[in-house]
Amino acid sequence: MSSLDEHRREVVERLARLDDELAALRTARASDPADDEHDPEGSTLSSDWSRLTGLRADAVVQLELADAALASEADGTYGVCVTCGRQIPPERLAVRPAARQCVACANRG
Repeated sequence: MSSLDEHRREVVERLARLDDELAALRTARASDPADDEHDPEGSTLSSDWSRLTGLRADAVVQLELADAALASEADGTYGVCVTCGRQIPPERLAVRPAARQCVACANRG
C-alpha cells in the first residue's frame, strides 16, 4: 500500500470516528438538552458539537485532497506542483502525501 493509499485510509477512519462521535453527541443532546451548560469541569455539548463538526469538515476536505492526489497519481502528475510545475520534494510528500504545491508556492499563499 502506498503512502497515499495509507493516508486516504487514515482519513476515512478519522471521518468514521468523527461520525460516530457526532451520532453519540446527537443522542446525548436529544436525551438531555437542559444539561448543556451546567458542567463546570467539562465542555458543553454545544462546544463539543462545534468542535466535532469543524474536525469533520476538515476531514472531508482532506479526503477530497487525497482522492485528487490519487487521481493525479493515476494520470502521472502526482508530485508536481500545480502552481510552478516543479517536482514537490519527496520529504514534503512524506509529511503531506496529498500536497499539491511545493513549499515555496504553498508559502506564497
